[in-house]
Amino acid sequence: MTWDAYVTAWSALHGGFDPREASPVVRGWIRLAWRAGTLLARLGIGPSTVTTAGLLLCLAVPFVPLWAGALLVLLAAFADAFDGAVAVVTGRVSRIGYVYDSVADRLGELAWLAAFWAAGAPGWLVVAGLAVSWLHEYLRARAAATGMTEIGAVTVGERPTRVSVAISGLIIAAVLFPWSSLVVTAAVIVWLVLGLIGFVQLALAVRSALTD
Repeated sequence: MTWDAYVTAWSALHGGFDPREASPVVRGWIRLAWRAGTLLARLGIGPSTVTTAGLLLCLAVPFVPLWAGALLVLLAAFADAFDGAVAVVTGRVSRIGYVYDSVADRLGELAWLAAFWAAGAPGWLVVAGLAVSWLHEYLRARAAATGMTEIGAVTVGERPTRVSVAISGLIIAAVLFPWSSLVVTAAVIVWLVLGLIGFVQLALAVRSALTD
């Protein structure tokens, strides 16, 4: 599948958002996913296999050293991008695959926050962070179910932000090990604050889209 054909198919699955008009970082990331998805497809690896691999990497994060947890989150983020690319390249996009990927993402985020909790972050703060990120995704899903065809808004609380916070928090906590509990607590606070801002951004976009 050519890059232009991939972009057309990818855009149709993401509310018409054209990655060719995105920032260089976003455009580069999606192009990397296209190349990796093409390679995995040629190797005969299906999208659900990639999704499962990413989920297993996430579930291991709370049980390994902090630096290793950061590496696993990074690898899982690659898997999360590549599974959709494989589905598009192979023409195996399906509703059940979309649901599985979404559930795997939410369980993965639970595992990352569990790692923060194991490293010393307060349990109530971890639960609050998880609730906000899940609420963000629930709002978008319900809006789509009621007829919102566009993406709504790319907020500051999207999954890439959570990936960045998880990796940064785990790495810094590993480097500053004597103060790891303070570092992971700060990371969860950042996760929570950005999640709340993102939720408001998305809620305003959904209200505008569904009341026009």
